[in-house]
Amino acid sequence: MKTVLVVEDNQDNLQIITYALRHAGYGVISAENGEDGVELAIANKPFFIVMDINLPGIDGIEATRRIRASGIDGAIPVIAITSYAMMGDREKIMAAGCNGYFEKPFDPLTIVAQIHKIIGVTAED
Repeated sequence: MKTVLVVEDNQDNLQIITYALRHAGYGVISAENGEDGVELAIANKPFFIVMDINLPGIDGIEATRRIRASGIDGAIPVIAITSYAMMGDREKIMAAGCNGYFEKPFDPLTIVAQIHKIIGVTAED
């Protein structure tokens, strides 16, 4: 079973995304702030990371930068899920090292398929 990391401080969103990922066959570890997310990413080297942007402490952009600078496999996909929808936010998020971007609210029935499309995972993987 592949493990994924979800960094999300909203408990409702965390439960929804965790359920969707577990239903798709993933093991899920989670963090509620950016600092813990960076530590878990380095310690566990997950298959991919779902990163909220608006987090307590360091935000998801800085957490992603730290993960990318940490020396762990830089190919670990990071997918941002955020309520930010301002002009230029997508570019800022992608420039920090995220591979994809979803706005909240997200559809729990399609989110895993959308993540798979971004990271290039097929049904056979």
